[in-house]
Amino acid sequence: MNGLEHRAKPAAYRSFLRTIKMVAWSLIGIRKGSELEKDAAQVNPLHVIVVGVVTIIILVVGLIVLVNVVVAK
Repeated sequence: MNGLEHRAKPAAYRSFLRTIKMVAWSLIGIRKGSELEKDAAQVNPLHVIVVGVVTIIILVVGLIVLVNVVVAK
């Protein structure tokens, strides 16, 4: 692995973490315009799709578990 590949991984990792942060704030509904512009320039669209789908699945499963716990009591 050369130096260029070694530097690319942390940048991709930071981009993925920024995507997670972006999706979390978007679900809450709190976003700044300046942050939106930064995100559009820095995140990978594939990451946004993956994080969004996984987040929605976790949300739905969490709601189903919550309803089952409440109904069981």
